[in-house]
Amino acid sequence: MTPQRPIPLPVKCAYSAFMAVLLPVYLYYYGPTNFLYVCDFALLLTLIGIWTEKPLLVSMPLVGIGALQMLWVADYIFNLAGISLTGLTDYMFEQHRSKFLRGLSLFHAWLPFLLIFLVFRTGYDRRALAAWIAASWALILICFFFMPPAQQNPGLMPVNINYVWGPSDFVAQTWVPQPVWIAGLMFLLPLVAYLPVHLLLMRFAPRAR
Repeated sequence: MTPQRPIPLPVKCAYSAFMAVLLPVYLYYYGPTNFLYVCDFALLLTLIGIWTEKPLLVSMPLVGIGALQMLWVADYIFNLAGISLTGLTDYMFEQHRSKFLRGLSLFHAWLPFLLIFLVFRTGYDRRALAAWIAASWALILICFFFMPPAQQNPGLMPVNINYVWGPSDFVAQTWVPQPVWIAGLMFLLPLVAYLPVHLLLMRFAPRAR
């Protein structure tokens, strides 16, 4: 069993400094509901985990967003070449959006790599898959029942959080009944996005104490 290695203080301070900027800015422009997005929830979880050095708290966000953020990175690279691969990062190239806000959103590109580093320092906690699934289910249901749906001209207001109404923020999906869409998010995402990362970490990452 690999002994736990402390997370370097400069890493903790650098991440905390970034969050000290991002938190008030996001709260001002987007409001607190923005942190219901799984990627933003992962930011908060990482902040706690990076100081407590609890393997579960850094393992959970890596399992939950690792694969999806790698897709974000790929889409961003393609967009730099003028190709919209999935549409995930189209907003990063909308000129009416603040460059400063778009710059903060680049955390999607480096956060998964930071989490890989953190997990290899603390070890991988194998409870992370079940814990993240439970957390993601709660976020999905909260966003579906209580947060604004997709709508025209939402501005900066978070709508359709975690894509609970479909892939577009402007109109709800009509391909399948809405309960089927929600069930798909809750059961397919763990299979195609969370489980593969979990299996890779079980194979290659040191095991947490």
